[in-house]
Amino acid sequence: MNADVRPEMVALAPGQVMLSDRRTQRSWPVEIAAYQLSAVPITQSVYAEITGQRPSNALGDRLPVEGVSWWDTIRFCNALSLREGLTPAYSLHTADDTVEWDASADGYRLPTEAEWEYACRAGSTGPRYGLLDEIAWYRGNSDGRLHDVGGKEPNAWGLYDMLGNVWDWCWDVYDAEVYGPYRVLRGGGWFDEHWSCRASVRRRSHPTLRIEDVGFRVARGRAAR
Repeated sequence: MNADVRPEMVALAPGQVMLSDRRTQRSWPVEIAAYQLSAVPITQSVYAEITGQRPSNALGDRLPVEGVSWWDTIRFCNALSLREGLTPAYSLHTADDTVEWDASADGYRLPTEAEWEYACRAGSTGPRYGLLDEIAWYRGNSDGRLHDVGGKEPNAWGLYDMLGNVWDWCWDVYDAEVYGPYRVLRGGGWFDEHWSCRASVRRRSHPTLRIEDVGFRVARGRAAR
């Protein structure tokens, strides 16, 4: 792979994060193992390099890829792993639309939502890691469009666009008993109001959904599950 399109990964130390769900009024702590997370959402140039596809509505090499389903991101992670000579994290079973995660694999994967929130907060305790207009593209400043990754200030751990621009797919099922296979989305997007761009906000969607404000970033390393 061309070096200039390989995702830049940031190494994150182990720690703990407290997750919460406003719908169920529940909170729970999660221990986080050391892992790596891409500094920015996966861009269209990286996605095209690995898959040969450009599914996004607004086109630009440095724009985050959007219009990708959860299943698309799983396949991307495996393809990127193989391209770099790593062991794919996922086994896909098309007969029953299921996927198994091999936590011992050294390949790329989606972050868990606990890893996502831990990375987003970067040691901060408020709803955001900085002033919203300085760190995120959202409805109040995006001019109704997607923006190149890395255009706003990063958090304390060097991660960009954790809030705003595009929502990030996470590995987790949202609530299997109520919503079936729906997966977790985090971070808010360019079309969202300010209240959706907070570290604790959880959104859900069907894993086949493709929409213009949902993208993803990748992780590597063993996760606490």
